[in-house]
Parts: sequence; structure tokens; C-alpha cells
Amino acid sequence: MSDSATVSEVLSVENVHKQYPTTPPVHALRGISFKIAESELVSVVGPSGCGKSTLLHLMGTLDRPSSGEVVVAGHRVSDLSDGDLSSIRAHHIGFVFQQFHLLSGMTALDNVADGLLYTGQPRSSRRELAEIELQRVGMGHRLDQDSIKLSGGELQRVATARAMVGGPSIVLADEPTGSLDSKNSEAIIELIKELHSAGSTIVVITHDIEIANSFPRVIAMRDGQVEKDSLSQVYL
Repeated sequence: MSDSATVSEVLSVENVHKQYPTTPPVHALRGISFKIAESELVSVVGPSGCGKSTLLHLMGTLDRPSSGEVVVAGHRVSDLSDGDLSSIRAHHIGFVFQQFHLLSGMTALDNVADGLLYTGQPRSSRRELAEIELQRVGMGHRLDQDSIKLSGGELQRVATARAMVGGPSIVLADEPTGSLDSKNSEAIIELIKELHSAGSTIVVITHDIEIANSFPRVIAMRDGQVEKDSLSQVYL
């Protein structure tokens, strides 16, 4: 796999287009370009149908662009086999989903340890790292609790720990507060900010402008394009 990005650049999206071969064709992304540096905290905001989910899939190497280039942790997606992409996801990308995607019948500890399943580490090491991460997100007292018995806020903390375990190069959070009430939403956003302050690189996909504006950098999308990308200006 090739390494062509600068040391501090974690993600690069270069003139990316994504078109789906429907009838008529759907042009979901139209020439998207931006870079994410190490230790940035970025929100991607926009209305439903603007291309946020498509962009997330491309940033997370879950899909490939129709044209243009996505570079993750120095690796050009177009150069990689499906097996290589799986390795990139296992070692460099953490995902936080709106619906948590935790397994019922498994403890919080084992759900997080499973985030390292494809790294080749032994079970004991995976569980040890999972415990450290759960302690970090304030869930050390719930290690052995079945996920089905956790509240929504606790589930998202466990899901965040799973995304963070192993120290990925970048964490992609897809509407991480979408299934939570306002109190738990605020707590999860504060947790994300704390993790960022500790050095994590995080991109949050959201339709909530208030949440987006609370982050240092806002990438605003509309109709498959970047409408605004600003480190200082507030998107209204």
C-alpha cells in the first residue's frame, strides 16, 4: 500500500464524485474536496439528502468514489484491494453509529473488545484494551453489564469506546446523538470533545446545526457539494 500524504494529514478527499447507476442516475457527490489534519475535530452538516451519508461511506472506505481520490492515513483507496480496505478499517478507522450496533447478550466489555477482532490480537489483550477504553468514557462500572440492559446514553458511550479502542487514526461518528434525548446528547458531545482534547481525530456527521457549530471546524454540505468549510465562521 502506498503512502503519499503528509504525516499530519489523516484524511484527504480530492475532487470526489459519486454517481449511482439508477434510472435516472443519482449524482450524490459533485466534486467534494477537503483535508482533515491529525487531532482535528470537524462537523459535517447539511439537510437530509445533501450527500452526508455517501461521504461518510467514502471516508470510511465502505464504498469507492466514481471519480476523484480518497486517502486515509496515507493510503489511496483506489490502490487498495477489498482485503486491504478491511485492514485499513481495522487499524485506522473507528465508527460510531446512531443506532449503536452493539450485540445483545454480550457484555459492554466484550462488545468493545470485538472492535479489535480483526487486528489479530489475542482475546486477553483485546479485553484489557477494552476495559481501559470503557474506563476512559465513564463506563468502568458497567463492564460486565449486558448491553440490552444499558440506557441509550450508556449504549452510545460503549459504542464510542468500541470506536476508540486500539487508537484509530480517525473516528467517524454518524449522527451520534440522533437516538438520544437532549441531556444524553449534550453528554455525548462533551465526551467527544474530551476525546478530541486528548488527541483523537474525530469527524461528526450531523443534521443538527447547533451541534455542528459547537465544533472548531464546520464543513457544510448542500446538493452534493461543500457549501462552506470554515475553521472560524459559524454556519447559519
